[in-house]
Amino acid sequence: MGAQKGKDLLLKIHDGTAYVTVAGLRSRKIAFNAETVDVTHAESADRWRELLAGAGVKRASLSGRGLFKDAASDALVRQAFFDGAINQCRVVVPDFGTIDGLFQIVGLELSGEHNGEVTFDLSLESAGALTFAVL
Repeated sequence: MGAQKGKDLLLKIHDGTAYVTVAGLRSRKIAFNAETVDVTHAESADRWRELLAGAGVKRASLSGRGLFKDAASDALVRQAFFDGAINQCRVVVPDFGTIDGLFQIVGLELSGEHNGEVTFDLSLESAGALTFAVL
């Protein structure tokens, strides 16, 4: 994957009918993590750590920062947070693919300066298996 425009990385949330792009996001990030399961024992070679393959918990975290500018996506984000809903989401990564799966909004922060716009910070955590498809 070569250099890409950051604005082309998109977060979309399904509203029950179609995917709605979360408008106004100026920065976005997705992180994948997998916990390890240590199975090291007294007879491990030279006491090197041993890990159990495929046994750890996998998760993905999404975050974004921006400003509310689209009524449909703004309402969807706020309602999903206050309901504690788990929504189908899609992350579009240019020249890489799409990541689809269930996510819950676990953080929604609003801030503003006296002489500036109101901005928001959004955090989502995966709530099930994710799928990947090449664009």
